[in-house]
Amino acid sequence: MTEEEILKRAFAMPLTNPAFPPGPYRFVNREYLIITYRTDPERLRAIVPEPLALDAPLVKYEFIRMPDSTGFGDYTESGQVIPVSLNGRRGSYTHCMFLDDESPIAAGRELWGFPKKLASPSLKIEKDTLVGTLDYGSVRVATGTMGYKHRTLDASQIKLAMREPNFLVKVIPHVDGTARICELVEYRLENIEVRGAWAGPGSLQLNPHALAPVADLPVLEVVSAVHCVADLTLGLGKAVHDYLRPAATRATEKRLACVS
Repeated sequence: MTEEEILKRAFAMPLTNPAFPPGPYRFVNREYLIITYRTDPERLRAIVPEPLALDAPLVKYEFIRMPDSTGFGDYTESGQVIPVSLNGRRGSYTHCMFLDDESPIAAGRELWGFPKKLASPSLKIEKDTLVGTLDYGSVRVATGTMGYKHRTLDASQIKLAMREPNFLVKVIPHVDGTARICELVEYRLENIEVRGAWAGPGSLQLNPHALAPVADLPVLEVVSAVHCVADLTLGLGKAVHDYLRPAATRATEKRLACVS
């Protein structure tokens, strides 16, 4: 294999048999259970990276079913997303995610820097209740419940919220174990079509686990529970902050940008 052939094929690992195909990645009938809760502000500040800023001590715990996704197939994920802002722009920071499918785990980590790990999440209807669970091995880590479709929500407002920027910390190590890439990444959801959105009474229970520490952000009060279904495209990202560039260099570049 020539160097030119290597570079042409080098979009993912393994080189000769990539774990996922090139994008774009379209999701059909993507179903969310999002339980927003109030947590300990000091614990939240300790895990949200600069230069992101916190507006309130809130966390969105998500259970997501993806029955039809380009290149990734049928899978489920669960994790914590934190409302933040960057230079006055409101968005969300993805703190942790747990999936049951290797292909989107590999793609999410390699392309965007999604903090994905292998586990066993689920989202299903049990009689009059929407139930989300997360198991790490044999241990139940999270349980979320919501009354099924108690109130219809304005789909346009849900779409506006889904169009806000999302932030991730992408880390790619060098062969000596040090960070070769360490940057704040921004991505957006695109071509969003909300099929329906509902609210209802909700509950969330988080249990301690050494390798899935979602309970480190404890539930102090459930603020809302939302169920929605949408079609969307997962857009590719861009780096908005490089942690490996010296702070003085970043400050000089920022001043020059303001002058120009």
